[in-house]
Amino acid sequence: MEPAYAHSYLFIGLLTLVAVVLGAVPLLLSKLLAPKKPGASKQAPYECGVESTGDSWVQFRVQYYIYALLFVIFDVEIIFLYPWALVWKELGPVVFAEMALFLAILAVALIYAWKKGVLEWE
Repeated sequence: MEPAYAHSYLFIGLLTLVAVVLGAVPLLLSKLLAPKKPGASKQAPYECGVESTGDSWVQFRVQYYIYALLFVIFDVEIIFLYPWALVWKELGPVVFAEMALFLAILAVALIYAWKKGVLEWE
């Protein structure tokens, strides 16, 4: 193994160690130095300074989840599309055809969701 190559791993290890220490030290210090005076008001759940009322379990509509899934799908599409768009002229027509097929599959999925009424808010 070349010394320069080993130094790269040493640098990554040192950076990881510093990141762990910088994350752990404040947590440990707060655990050791923070005053410990538990009480009923400190243990009570609240939101934005207002006492909670009612049950904490709330059911959301399925449409929220479907919108979230569609967002993730098209977000991942952009993750694949952006690097390809930067170098597509250098890669040739086969890669262009593959990306066109990928976009066509996603377009068919979007049209299917649209036809099923998934994107309509009721």
